[in-house]
Amino acid sequence: MAQISSLFVTRLYRAQLSEHGPDIDARELEASCYTIAEDDEAGQAWCEENGYPGYTSYASLTDLSWRFPIFADLTKVLDAHVAVFARDLAFDLDGKDLTLEDLWINILPEGGMHTSHIHPHSVISGTTYVAMPKGASAIKFEDPRSAMMMAAPTRTKDAPREMRSFIYEAPEVGDVLLWESWLRHEVPMNMAEDERISVSFNYGWS
Repeated sequence: MAQISSLFVTRLYRAQLSEHGPDIDARELEASCYTIAEDDEAGQAWCEENGYPGYTSYASLTDLSWRFPIFADLTKVLDAHVAVFARDLAFDLDGKDLTLEDLWINILPEGGMHTSHIHPHSVISGTTYVAMPKGASAIKFEDPRSAMMMAAPTRTKDAPREMRSFIYEAPEVGDVLLWESWLRHEVPMNMAEDERISVSFNYGWS
């Protein structure tokens, strides 16, 4: 009898922030994101110069954990989640730690999107969700083998989730998603009238 098994699995971690570490008040985190965005003139200028819709602190601020205590608490929580995911991935860290390298705010208005990308030079990347109004974009993940499927037919619409070419994950406020940094992903156009707010991050091995 034929045997069919799955090889080379791509893992996606999803949990509530509250499963680890100190409680994170979603309203306080949202207010902090807006306060930082309003004060960050360099970040606003970068977004305008680069045609980035809404606001991101990615190119302007590297010390969010120092600026606001809630981001210091958030870092502790993320550290715990990343440690769990690293064990699931069976990483041999050789006595070293996965440590936070980047932490940044994303505020995406109606009509805004974040095009397909990866996170070079990192091991684990992720996002936690601060405001997800009704109709806000899910995050879209791409099968990392896509470039090698030159002559393959498309998958049927009812294909099992793990066999689809694209996976849409619709997070809720307070969720944290983690994935390996090489996994290509994007945020399709935000169709909600209100802003979609998230905090993204990268962890490296050192």
